[in-house]
Amino acid sequence: MIHLSQAAASEINRLKAKQHSMSLFRLTVKPGGCSDWFYEMSFDEKIKEGDRIFDINNTQVVIDHASYNYINGLAIDYSEDLMGGAFRFQNPQAIVTCGCGNSFSTATLSSV
Repeated sequence: MIHLSQAAASEINRLKAKQHSMSLFRLTVKPGGCSDWFYEMSFDEKIKEGDRIFDINNTQVVIDHASYNYINGLAIDYSEDLMGGAFRFQNPQAIVTCGCGNSFSTATLSSV
C-alpha cells in the first residue's frame, strides 16, 4: 500500500488539473539517481498490464508491478519552504536515502 498525505494529494490534484482530464498520476521507480533508484512521478492516460491502481485521499495512483516491489509502504508528503515546494518520500524499504530525497537503495536485487 502507498500512503499520500492530504498535502501531497492536494498538490497532485492541483497539477493534474493542468493536464488532460483523463490523466492518471503514475509513480514509477527507475534505475539511476544518486543511489541505485529514483522516484519518477508523471501523468499518463493509459493503464498498462500489471499496473496497480490505488485510490488514496481521492487521488488515483497508478504503479507498475515492478516498481511496486520497491515502494510498498511508501509515504509521500508535500511541503513548501523558502526554497519552494517539494514532495518528500519515506520508504520503509530504503536502506540508503540520498540527501536529494529522491534517490534510494534497497536490499532487493531486481531490475525494473
